[in-house]
Order: sequence, then C-alpha cells, then structure tokens
Amino acid sequence: MSNIAVIGYGSQIKRLTGILLEQDNNNRIAAIADPKHEEIKREMQAEGIDTDGIRYYGSADELLNDGEYDGVLIGTRCSLHTPMAIKVLKKGFPLYLEKPVSTTMTDLIALRNAYRSSTSPVVVSFPLRVTPHVKLVKEIIDSGKIGTVEHVQAINNVAYGSVYFHNWYRNEEETQGLFLQKATHDFDYISHILGIRPIRVCAMTSKQIFKGTKPAGLKCGVCEEQESCPESPQNLRKSGEQPFGDNCCFAEDTGNEDSGSALVQYESGMHVSYSQNFFVKKKAGTRGARFMGYKGTVEFDWATDQVKVFMHHTPRVETYQIDSSATAVGHGGGDHILMDNFARMMKDRGTKSISPLDAGLESALLCLKAKASAKTGSFQNIEWPDEEEATERSGD
Repeated sequence: MSNIAVIGYGSQIKRLTGILLEQDNNNRIAAIADPKHEEIKREMQAEGIDTDGIRYYGSADELLNDGEYDGVLIGTRCSLHTPMAIKVLKKGFPLYLEKPVSTTMTDLIALRNAYRSSTSPVVVSFPLRVTPHVKLVKEIIDSGKIGTVEHVQAINNVAYGSVYFHNWYRNEEETQGLFLQKATHDFDYISHILGIRPIRVCAMTSKQIFKGTKPAGLKCGVCEEQESCPESPQNLRKSGEQPFGDNCCFAEDTGNEDSGSALVQYESGMHVSYSQNFFVKKKAGTRGARFMGYKGTVEFDWATDQVKVFMHHTPRVETYQIDSSATAVGHGGGDHILMDNFARMMKDRGTKSISPLDAGLESALLCLKAKASAKTGSFQNIEWPDEEEATERSGD
C-alpha cells in the first residue's frame, strides 16, 4: 500500500491523484494539507469518496511532521511550489511537483540547492515530453533520418487562453508571466528532443487584447456590457466555449501578456524560434513544432495528432497518425505516463524519473531569462546567476 500526501489540493492535483488511484487500488490518499481542507473534505464526501482514512491539515508543516509517506504531491499556487518542495525535500519523501517549479530566480536557486542535498526522487509535471508525439519525433531524429537538427520553429496558440485573464491566473504577481506558465512545457520538450543545452535567449512580449480601462475588480455579472461583450461567460457558452471565471479581462488590473516570442540559441550554434498566443479561438488553436535538418524535416501537432516527415532529397512525405484514444485526456496522454512513473518510484526509489527536477530547474531558468530579456530588451545568457558571479570573481 502506497500512502500519498497532497499539499495544495487544487483541481489539477485532484485529477492526477484520481489517475494514481485508478491505475492501482493499492495507492491511497493518506493526508491532505490545504487552507480549505474542511471545504475539500465536504466536497469529497459529496462525491462519494470515503474520507475516514484521510487526515486533513491546515498547513504543510503539520502534515509533514505527523507521518511518513510513500510520496507527496504538490499542487499549490505557483508561488508556493518552491517553499513547499523544499519542505518535502528536507524530509526525503518522493515528490511530484507541479510546474513551474519556481517563479523567481531567488526561489529557483534555493530549490536547486535544496535538491542537491536531498535524497528525494522527483517527478516534475512535464507530461508533454512523454506523449506519443514527442517520443516518435525524438525517435526519428535520434535515428539520423533527417540529419542533425539545425533549426526549430515551435508554436503554441492557446485556444483556451482566456483562463489567464478571467481566472486567478490573471494575477501576474502569482504567475510571473506566461513564459513560466506555458512556455516552460515547450522549452522542456524541445530541449528534451534536442539533447543539447540552451545558452542564450532574446524574447519579446506584448499585451494588445486583454487590457483596458474597466475598473479593477469588475465582475462580468455586474457589468453593463455583459450582453454584448464576447468574453462574458454567457456569450462564451453561446459560442461553444467554457468560461473559466467572471473577472473582467478588459479591466485595469488584468495581468499577463497575451502573446510572446523567444529566440533561443543552443550550444551547437543552432537556434529555436518559439511563439505563443493567448487570444486565438477554436480551430486556430495549435501546439507543435518543426525540427529541420539537412536531410529532412519532421513536424508534429498535438491538435491533429499527426507527425509528418518531409524528406529533402527524395519526393517522399511520411505521415504518422497518433491514436487519438491514447491522447484524448491528460496532456496528450502524458499525465497517465507520469503518474505511472511516480507510482513506480514510490514503490522503488531506484526507479528513474522520466521528468526529473533537473529538467524543471533548467526550463524555469530559461523562462526567467526570457522574461528578463523581454523586460530589458536585451540578450540574456542562460546561466545561473550565482555560478556566473563565481566564474567572474575567479577570473579577476
């Protein structure tokens, strides 16, 4: 029996623990720490879940000091990912950590240092790197079929992007921008496929749509324009979209950029162009990339579940159709694979993480550097600030 503890029982972790329990009935939730733990308990009971064996706490410290656990999942708000993870790392429990692993450089350095002195095995929530699409693309590239990858063009046009402006995500103090919220996934799978290190980035963001002069704190339900506004919950439903909240996305307190782009140079000299957008709708949504070598190009798209190989010197195009039944839920099927990996890790600490904390740290570092680049209009070296300073001092 694997006893699981949860710190921050939000909707994402609720879904992931459901997968864990579904995959193996020997997994059980032993404890939950959340400021809303009484409300969570009532909701679980209303859903028919037996809560008698679950201990509920108001804080992570209480939970961690009151038992031994086979694994801990962290699903708090983003700004708490690092401090909660450090508490778990000190205990040495296997850890599943939501992305972004950190939202500030100070937190990121603290997390890296805590990990270096911990025995905890860690799985980071990077499900895209283990989807059938990425696995196939990496297999094709590693075979040498298209030659060495010398250029990458990646896009993420988010058809449900209004969640970052209607919901709590609109608080930019919490999210620290959408490179950390979204691009962290994309930067990870790209680096995972390439197998080489990014060294420099320049980036740009813009906020052209989700901005305005409506008063801070305005809710759609009391707005005089709710009948005509295309972003009001009722009009989103009429157009077949799911509303993610009722905060006015045209108010003066609406945070986050609504598009962003980055150029990332890798140690081989090649570079990646990446662009993300958050105001497209419906079929305009897409996510994927093109990897180009001299012999050929391979591209994929999670929206179509297709991988295509274009050979450059022969008139041949190969198309692979990914079985949609395997990708219909959970980040293209990746969540189920990560949960299986974490479950195996809880039973055997010798099990290798397929989405290790090193990857989470490197992706967050790149995102923070991209954010700094967009803010300052400068190229940023992708180096740890403390290690960069140590190198400069040693050279004096």
